[in-house]
Amino acid sequence: MACLLPPVAGAGELSLLQQIDAVREDGRFVPERALLRLQEVEAQARSAPLPVRTEFLTQLSNARMRLGQNDIAMQLAEEVIAYARQNHNDVALAKGMLSKAYITFAMNERRASHLLAFEAERIANRTDDLPVRVQATISAGQSWAEEGNFPFALAKLQAAVDLARQSNSPASLAPALNALTLLYTQMREYDKGFQVLDELLAVSATLDSPGRMAQAKNTEYGLALDAQQPQRGQRALLAALALERQLGAKGMVATTLVNLSDSYLKEGDYARTLRYANEAITAARLLSNEQVEATARLNIGQALIGQGRLQEGKQSVATGLAYYERTANQPDMQAVLLEYGMALEKAGDMRGAVTAYHRERGISNQLFEKQRQKAVYELQEKYEAEKKQRQIELLSRENQLKSTEIDNRRLQQRVWWLLALVLAMGSAIVGLLYRKVRHANVQLKVKNQELKRQSSRDPLTALYNRRHFQEFMRSQAGKPQQAYAGSDVVSALFLLDVDHFKHINDRHGHAAGDLVLTTIAETLHDVLRETDMIVRWGGEEFLAFLPAVARDGLDDIARRILDGVGAQVIEYQGQAIRVHVSVGFAPYPLAPLGQPLSWERSVNLIDMALYLAKSHGRNRAYGLRGFQHVERTTLEAVEQDLERAWRDGYVDLSVVLGATDGTGGAGTVAQGRQAGNSGGYGAAAVT
Repeated sequence: MACLLPPVAGAGELSLLQQIDAVREDGRFVPERALLRLQEVEAQARSAPLPVRTEFLTQLSNARMRLGQNDIAMQLAEEVIAYARQNHNDVALAKGMLSKAYITFAMNERRASHLLAFEAERIANRTDDLPVRVQATISAGQSWAEEGNFPFALAKLQAAVDLARQSNSPASLAPALNALTLLYTQMREYDKGFQVLDELLAVSATLDSPGRMAQAKNTEYGLALDAQQPQRGQRALLAALALERQLGAKGMVATTLVNLSDSYLKEGDYARTLRYANEAITAARLLSNEQVEATARLNIGQALIGQGRLQEGKQSVATGLAYYERTANQPDMQAVLLEYGMALEKAGDMRGAVTAYHRERGISNQLFEKQRQKAVYELQEKYEAEKKQRQIELLSRENQLKSTEIDNRRLQQRVWWLLALVLAMGSAIVGLLYRKVRHANVQLKVKNQELKRQSSRDPLTALYNRRHFQEFMRSQAGKPQQAYAGSDVVSALFLLDVDHFKHINDRHGHAAGDLVLTTIAETLHDVLRETDMIVRWGGEEFLAFLPAVARDGLDDIARRILDGVGAQVIEYQGQAIRVHVSVGFAPYPLAPLGQPLSWERSVNLIDMALYLAKSHGRNRAYGLRGFQHVERTTLEAVEQDLERAWRDGYVDLSVVLGATDGTGGAGTVAQGRQAGNSGGYGAAAVT
């Protein structure tokens, strides 16, 4: 009996490890069930040997995190790390670091999460444990992808796939293939993505894991959607939903339902959109998942608008938007507002569409300004680092000079006949240092000038940026302008926005979008004068300030801009891309009742004119010529609704149409103030 005891104990430990291993599937997809199963063996697992205890604490931390209990999950991850360091075990340490990285990511601390993932990979690679090395390499690859470094991400994820193949473990190979498919989707390498997806689906089928197969189907949906195969994506979602319900994965079910509602919304199938969105809300409330519920509300709102139920739809969208405003998720909110504006425009609610577009444009400008500031800060940091390096080099040279002077004194005391030679050498060294200091000062001046130029220029188009224009306009404050009534020569402001720019980025990629922006910048240089200031105003918006032009020539300038941009054929990867712009313009400064407006208010009114061009068909320009009978209203009322002010006869607008299809030909100009309530406006007036 004494001889038989050790094998029995070992078998018990193995059985416990098998129990914990069996919870792994639930921990990933049904965390509430996993937590109950883990709590049943907690006392036994905490007193088990290191590998068993580490696996238990890792699984428990993962379940807590997926249930939103990040504080408890973090304590468990720290416990694993401390226990691993105490026992000098790199496998356990890598697992603890990975758990901490996942929790930190769930807490929206992405940079900290990435650093933890990189450290976990470094530690894991010191071990012979292939599953841990695969998991750590996947996490490092995903971190590089989230930072936008796709070459590093691709190298890591391909390495993870190779390691998983060496391990002969489908359970390790499936997540590696899944991550690689997602990366190819991000990189818009759709053919390669589908090749990896085929292997992913085949490997997932061998695992007898509804959760893994559902995850693969969701990955297939994302790839198919981006590759313009919506029907395949929809079939994948329906298959994933069936598997998730079979598994009881409530969180996955809620997400898949809202994705299905979005899929049917894009098809214009509003009845199914409403059905799946309402199911998503019910599922989300069981989990207290506000994001899924908010997204479902947005889909419901757009479906109701599509059915003609405008007020109900607006209320639902407002409820969904409230979540994004509360969480300050600006990129997602920008995309939501753009889709909302397009839905309202399609439904004929032009005023609502313009309001949505204005909010979207405001967020776009904020994000653009943040990116510009980040670039300037990085440039300043680089300059400061170079400056410090130059100072270190200069101090080093000064120390060398001092050392030389000390040696010279000693030599003078010992050998007088070398005095002349020593003095000559000292003079030569001082002269050399002086020349180098002068050279360093010249280089510093050049760097300062370069920094000043870069801080005033947009890095993509080389046009002036918004900051430079603002400084220029402040410098012009108080100087006399020529835009008052009766003057034949005026200054003018033109504001341009690229039509359907999001569709260009979505269809052809951001590189194509950048090519469009640089082409438009070159076109503006061609159609305007060298003395005109052209500015990248933000995102896909441009602004031009013309210091002295004929008052009656503004419409012709607008037509040149519209036709010049529309005539361009942009070749990208074998495809021809045509673009148009919408334009708002006015003389500057605008002076209602003889009082000139600030440049900020002038630009705001021109922006309103631009959005009139957007809402009335795009590829056209609306020009604000002046004001009539403003004493009967207020300037604030005009700014809030320029279209109504035009209709009521308070402002004088001209409309310039761009040539269709970019094939040349003069646009049509429609002028005239709409007096009182005497008739229609917009497209009817143009015709």
